[in-house]
Amino acid sequence: MRYNIIKNAQDILDNSDYLIKNPALYKGKWNDVFHNKNDIALELGMGRGSFIIEMAKKYPNINFIGLELDKNQMAVAIKNIGSSKIYNLKYICADANNIVDFFGKEIKTIYLTFSEPWPKKSDEKRRFTANNYLRLYDRIFKKDKHIIMKTDNKILFASALESLSDYWYTFDKVSLDLHHDERNIPNIMTDFEQEYYKQNRPIYYLEASFKN
Repeated sequence: MRYNIIKNAQDILDNSDYLIKNPALYKGKWNDVFHNKNDIALELGMGRGSFIIEMAKKYPNINFIGLELDKNQMAVAIKNIGSSKIYNLKYICADANNIVDFFGKEIKTIYLTFSEPWPKKSDEKRRFTANNYLRLYDRIFKKDKHIIMKTDNKILFASALESLSDYWYTFDKVSLDLHHDERNIPNIMTDFEQEYYKQNRPIYYLEASFKN
C-alpha cells in the first residue's frame, strides 16, 4: 500500500512527545512511561491514528500505544492529535515483527483495525493473525490473551477466524456486519471505516480471548 509523502515527516517525528524514539529501552517499564499501573492496549498498524486517538480520549483509565511502520502515516497520526493533551497515548514507529523487543508481558488487549489483508496465499504469514504473529503476541500479553479485530476484507477475516480457532482462542463476539448488528457493539470508526460506512460496505468484527 502506498501512502502520501509528508515532506517534513521526520521533523514531525523527531519533535513529538507522543512518539517513543527508543521503545526497546522501556521493555517491562511501560507503566513507568504512563506514570500509572493501568492496563495497556496496543494497536498494530494504526495508520493515521484516528481510532486510537479517540479510544484514548474515551477510555482515560486505559493506556494506549499505537504502532505504525510507515513514518508518513505516523506523521499524520501525530498531527491528528492536534492541540489535545492525551496523557494515556504513546506511539511507536517500528515493524510489528519487533514487538517482543519493546514489550515484556505487559499488554492487555491487541487491536487489529483494517490491517493490510495480504490476500495472496504466499503472503499469509504477513497477516497479523497468522500463527507467527500469534506466537509473538503470546510473549507480550500480560496474562489472558485478548484480540479485537475489524476489517472490510472477507478473505482476511475468514483467515483470522481459522487461525485464531486453531490457536485455541474463544470468540466472545463475531459480527459479519458491525454497523447493522442488533447487539449495538461499542465501536469507534477508523478513517477507512468512515468511508466504507458511507459506501454501505459490511464491516467484519471479532473479539477473541484465551484465558490462561
